[in-house]
Amino acid sequence: MKMVLSQRQREELNQAIADYLGTNGYSEAVEAFRKEADLNSETEKKYTGLLEKKWTSVIRLQKKVMELEAKLSEAEKEVLEGAPTKSKRSPGEWIPRPPEKFSLSGHRASITRVLFHPIFSLMVSSSEDATIKIWDFETGEYERSLKGHTDSVQDIAFDAQGKMLASCSADLSIKLWDFQQSYECIKTMHGHDHNVSSVAFVPAGDFVLSASRDKTIKMWEVATGYCVKTYIGHREWVRMVRVHNEGSIFASCSNDHSIRVWQTNSKDCKVELREHDHTVECIAWAPDTAAAAINEAAGADNKKGHHQGPFLASGSRDKTIRIWDVGVGLCLFTLSGHDNWIRGISFHPGGKFMVTASDDKTIRVWDLRNKRCTKTLYAHQHFCTSIDFHKTHPYVISGSVDQTVKVWECR
Repeated sequence: MKMVLSQRQREELNQAIADYLGTNGYSEAVEAFRKEADLNSETEKKYTGLLEKKWTSVIRLQKKVMELEAKLSEAEKEVLEGAPTKSKRSPGEWIPRPPEKFSLSGHRASITRVLFHPIFSLMVSSSEDATIKIWDFETGEYERSLKGHTDSVQDIAFDAQGKMLASCSADLSIKLWDFQQSYECIKTMHGHDHNVSSVAFVPAGDFVLSASRDKTIKMWEVATGYCVKTYIGHREWVRMVRVHNEGSIFASCSNDHSIRVWQTNSKDCKVELREHDHTVECIAWAPDTAAAAINEAAGADNKKGHHQGPFLASGSRDKTIRIWDVGVGLCLFTLSGHDNWIRGISFHPGGKFMVTASDDKTIRVWDLRNKRCTKTLYAHQHFCTSIDFHKTHPYVISGSVDQTVKVWECR
């Protein structure tokens, strides 16, 4: 089969071949080729390395084509399976669907946490590259970077109005950033003796909690930057701390396989939850809207009538997610399905679903009422480290060791 090239294309290809043969020292071949192809002995500059360039770009384009084809077939499958269009579905039923709306790159190392701003159409990502980046999740545009930490940024948290951002790092510090005008770091708090892995605001916004590999949780006064309390009880690295929305209690999870629930204003541990048989990586408080679905799922164990809660979800390296009634210190049910460590949990604001991120590179959507995984998104090229569900807009974001932040539209 003869290739159909125009006269000009044929000349260019011949020149590129001659250049390739020449630069690689095939001197007899290049002489013979020039003679047969009727080429002069000088190759113009624009042909140098052209053949290799084309060759590599063909491979790159093939890869791109394959990726796009995979995305297209994913989208077609969604349509064929009759994923209802937005108009046919209430916001309470929206779940993230592939393909992603944006895949954002810019970080130079693993993403450790992704988080939506409570009010603006912004999201924030923290990374092992020691920076925090701000993005617009509706346009996919990069806004700015917050620099100041000298080691991996492990966690980030907003106060209720989103006027202040707290961050914590393996550099042993916690920082507070002005999120209204200057985006400057306004305070740096020191006091932990090891990697600070998690940070959370108490709802009123006047205190910040931090959890560390030094096995303690500390409370800091925002106005002064002073440490006002230290909560002691975990026997190992404390991985995450999350405050219940009304603020009087908070939960923490640890490498000691336990979850602890603490009274915020005293230093007392109210309850210790132990059923996971490995490090508990992440926790999330269920919104009030989830109470009905959780009660229904608890079903047979529900002899004493209604579980009052509050309810907490925990994800562990034992590959399971457990839902707890913190009021009575009981594990109501367990969700299994991920093939690796669970690294992030976020509840659907409507309360019927929960999304989780895992080292199996997937995001899973769980139907709480039926205790089953209803959707698996093959989300990233590497471990998924974090996930967040927007409280009012139909978006989910995820972060990964593959250094990308992805925005998923829900419908």
